[in-house]
Amino acid sequence: MKVAVLSDTHAPRRWKSCPPRVAEHLRDADLILHAGDVCTAGVLGELAAYAPVHVVKGNNDGADVVAPETLELDLGGLRVAMVHDSGAARGRLARLRRRFPRADLVVFGHSHIPLDESGDGLRIFNPGSPTDRRRQPYGTMGLLRIENGALTEARIVPVT
Repeated sequence: MKVAVLSDTHAPRRWKSCPPRVAEHLRDADLILHAGDVCTAGVLGELAAYAPVHVVKGNNDGADVVAPETLELDLGGLRVAMVHDSGAARGRLARLRRRFPRADLVVFGHSHIPLDESGDGLRIFNPGSPTDRRRQPYGTMGLLRIENGALTEARIVPVT
């Protein structure tokens, strides 16, 4: 299963429509995870034209974005949790382990800083933002490959 991971698209200010380099990765995705700050529900409709979408609510999402604060999914045997804001960097891994004790992977956003970190039997993954890179060198998104209940690949890819 190929999973495309997005966060912090910030439409319509930053995301006018799906950027071409993002669309390249969405075309063959089996599933899309969006870790919040979609900002307008139209983005979710646009993404759903590529693959089914799971989303959590971000702090900038409008009332038309109907999504839970957290989400826990079983993706082919891999236990995935999602939240927009994971809190401060210090203690993040342990804090997310406590919050999602059964998760194998936690996907989050908010900081716009790409991160792929593991420890204590947990992997945490922030895809960054494809449209609002802030102090990062590139806009980014994430790509995951899940096979037989295991995360076999996790990549953060530049899209700007």
